[in-house]
Amino acid sequence: MDSVLKIKYTLDALFGQGVSKYLPKDAMITYSKNTGRIKHVHQNDNLLCTLRTDGGLAITPFFAQMLIKSKKFKENCLGIDDDSKAFVQEGSSVFCKHVTWCGKNVMIGGDVAVLHNNKVIAVGKAVLSTRMILSFKKGVAVKIRDSLKSTNSGV
Repeated sequence: MDSVLKIKYTLDALFGQGVSKYLPKDAMITYSKNTGRIKHVHQNDNLLCTLRTDGGLAITPFFAQMLIKSKKFKENCLGIDDDSKAFVQEGSSVFCKHVTWCGKNVMIGGDVAVLHNNKVIAVGKAVLSTRMILSFKKGVAVKIRDSLKSTNSGV
């Protein structure tokens, strides 16, 4: 199978049909020297995503900002308040009480983009589902994997 097509299918499967059209045309794919499998997807000097061994994608805040144009992708995101923005940018987890809105496709263990004023400030793994995040007032909602402070993407 064509590598670009595989990335597109994976994007559509994880985040919703049609999200793959926001994958840049000039995306470069790097492969593992040992296994020959897809390892990373880059655009110029910016890392877009890494393929996991379980078939998932670990997206970067830079790539999430590109994908946010898609309404389907936005259903995999959540918004936070002003109080927690600085902490989340530093890489701290998002707590339920700081979530202002949550997309309906946020699932336990799924990749989530964290937004503040419609700008991606971090990406991470959801600990709770949409219904749980919106109903709980305590506890971690998202464990942050990558944030703007930890990258030099300058989004």
